[in-house]
Amino acid sequence: TGSSLVEDDKIDLAKELMAKAEEKGVEIVLPTDVVVADAFDAEANTQVVSAEEIPEGWMGLDIGPDSLKTFQGKLEECKSVIWNGPMGVFEMDAFAKGTFGVADTLAKMGENGAITIIGGGDSVAAVEK
Repeated sequence: TGSSLVEDDKIDLAKELMAKAEEKGVEIVLPTDVVVADAFDAEANTQVVSAEEIPEGWMGLDIGPDSLKTFQGKLEECKSVIWNGPMGVFEMDAFAKGTFGVADTLAKMGENGAITIIGGGDSVAAVEK
């Protein structure tokens, strides 16, 4: 996780939910790559790495390009989507590609008849941006 924020008290809950999803045949899609930075700053040094290999002292601030493609492909299969939460720190251009890529996909889906519901202040702010 490098220096990424992690809610340690939620790890067991996440594992439990993933196990329940697997039992019910529900696929949970997680990022495989991430855009990392050496500081929480728009001008920070960045690189794309495996989600499993975030370097020490770096933090994941957006999903990577492979994850975005995967998420977009999975979303395009859906007839309805409830989206709550951005993919990255969209307020900084260097970390906005994931959020705006998902938002663009949802907009196209809506034009083609899918139902898209966007909830949460940050997601709504991203769409309005």
